Amino acid sequence: MALEQDQRISEVVKREQSRLRNFIRRRVPDPRDAEDILQDVFHELVEANRLLMPIDHVAGWLFRVARNRITDLFRKKRPGSFSDTAVADEDDEPLQWEDLLPSPAAGPEALYVRNVLLEELGSALDELPAEQREVFVAHELEGRSFKEMAAATGVSLNTLLSRKRYAVLHLRARLQSLYDGFTKG
Repeated sequence: MALEQDQRISEVVKREQSRLRNFIRRRVPDPRDAEDILQDVFHELVEANRLLMPIDHVAGWLFRVARNRITDLFRKKRPGSFSDTAVADEDDEPLQWEDLLPSPAAGPEALYVRNVLLEELGSALDELPAEQREVFVAHELEGRSFKEMAAATGVSLNTLLSRKRYAVLHLRARLQSLYDGFTKG
């Protein structure tokens, strides 16, 4: 009986592998992540079979599991703040945002770029609602923790996280064209 079950699983894998791989690759940009998801889906099929879970429409079930794994991947990888996309130096220590700016001692062009970046960041921060700006500045620039801010202000942790998220989204959108101008020009 186990041999018969293994044979059925092998047939399903052969029949659905190509379509499922294409489905996942259209939605997941990194081929390694796509392959991981594909393997997870087939692993779950084997586990479901081992636990004798009844699956009426195997193809539909496989695609539903794949969709769920893709959603899980994007939830896990979505950066929520500037800190989540931190850059490390050669000693694998995270750089502070000031370290990402050109040094003022690197000459007049670097000084100009630094001043433009700081000016635009200041303008973008001024555009934020006061609550969002305060949370962003406290967390990113002053290094305060959300727990510390919640205790000091009485505002819930989730509210602070939400305010920071909206601030980050605005700043990213607002500074994207400046970034594109410096990196592509």
